[in-house]
Amino acid sequence: MKKTICITLMLALLVVSCVGVFGGCQNDDPDHIKLIEVTHSVFYAPLYVALDGGYFEEEGLTIELTNGGGADKCMTSVIAGQSDIGLMGPEAAIYIYNEGRSDYPVIFGQLTKKDGSFLMARTDMPDFQWTDIAGKEVIGGRKGGVPAMALEYAIKKAGLIDGKDYTMNYDVQYDLIGPAFEGGTGDFCTMFEPAASNMQKAGSGYIVASVGQQAGDMPFTAFMATQSYIAEHREQVDKFVRAIIKAMDFVNTSSAEDIAKVLAPSFDGTDLATLANSIQAYKDIGAYSTTPVMAKEDFELLQDVIIDAGVMTKRADFDKLVNNSIAEALLAQ
Repeated sequence: MKKTICITLMLALLVVSCVGVFGGCQNDDPDHIKLIEVTHSVFYAPLYVALDGGYFEEEGLTIELTNGGGADKCMTSVIAGQSDIGLMGPEAAIYIYNEGRSDYPVIFGQLTKKDGSFLMARTDMPDFQWTDIAGKEVIGGRKGGVPAMALEYAIKKAGLIDGKDYTMNYDVQYDLIGPAFEGGTGDFCTMFEPAASNMQKAGSGYIVASVGQQAGDMPFTAFMATQSYIAEHREQVDKFVRAIIKAMDFVNTSSAEDIAKVLAPSFDGTDLATLANSIQAYKDIGAYSTTPVMAKEDFELLQDVIIDAGVMTKRADFDKLVNNSIAEALLAQ
C-alpha cells in the first residue's frame, strides 16, 4: 500500500516538474485565489456561505473554485502550483510530509470534524445495524483516502473486519462511486449530501446510516497550502481565514433553512428543501467545525486510523504540519 502511495506522490512531483518547465499557472493578482475542493457537497457549507454570502468579497478576495474529484488530484494541483489553496482530507498533507518534500503543504484551517458521508443501501433498511454489512460488498473509495479509512474504522467498531467478514471495494474512483453503485456494483456505498438525498429521491439508493456518527470526531477536511504560498501571500491567507471564520459563525448559529438560502447559488438544480435537509443532517451529527483551529488530539486520532488501516507506519509532526497560529491570531482580535 505504501508503495502505491509513493508512486502517486512521484507522479505528483513529475507534474510539478512539467509545470516548472512549461509555466502557464502564474497568477498576477494576489487577491485572486485558485481554490480546489476535494468534492462538491453541502458538507462544506461554511465555504459556500463565504462564497455566496459575500464574506470573501468583503475581504477583497476573488475565489476561483474548481472540483478536484479526490484528495490525490487536489494535492497534485496544489503541489504543482495549479491551485493556491486546497480543501481536502489532512491525510493528503501527511503523506507528502512523510515523503520528505521540503515545501510541503501546511494545514492552516479545519472545516469539518466528522466524516460527512452517509451509508447507502440498495433497499430501505429502517432497522439497519452496522453488523448488517456482514457478507456484503461495500464501495469504499480510494485506498488511503480518509473516506475509505473512516468507513473501515466505523465498520470495525461494529466488530467486522475487511476481507474476513465483508469486502471493501477500493477499485472505484471517488467521483464515480454513485454511477458505479447505480450500475450494480456493491451492496452498499457512501455518498455525501446532497448527492445522497438525490440518490434516495431517485430510488436508486437509501440512506441507512451516518459514517461520521459511527466513526466519531476526527479532522476530516481542512484548508492547506504550500509553505511558500503562505509566506508570500500571508495577507491573502489571513483574509481567507477571516472570511471562513465569519461563515462558520453563520452556519453554527443559523437555521438549516437560512443557510440553504445563502448557499443555494452553489447548488443550482437542487431545491431548497433538499439543501436544508442535507444541512440539518450534518448539523445533527455535529459535522461542522466551530473554529478553524485543529486540535492535536483529533489529528493524532486521524493518524491512529490511518496506521490502523495499514496505510502508513510513520507519524507526521503535528507542530510542523498544522499551523494554527493564523486562525488563533484572527480569533483573538
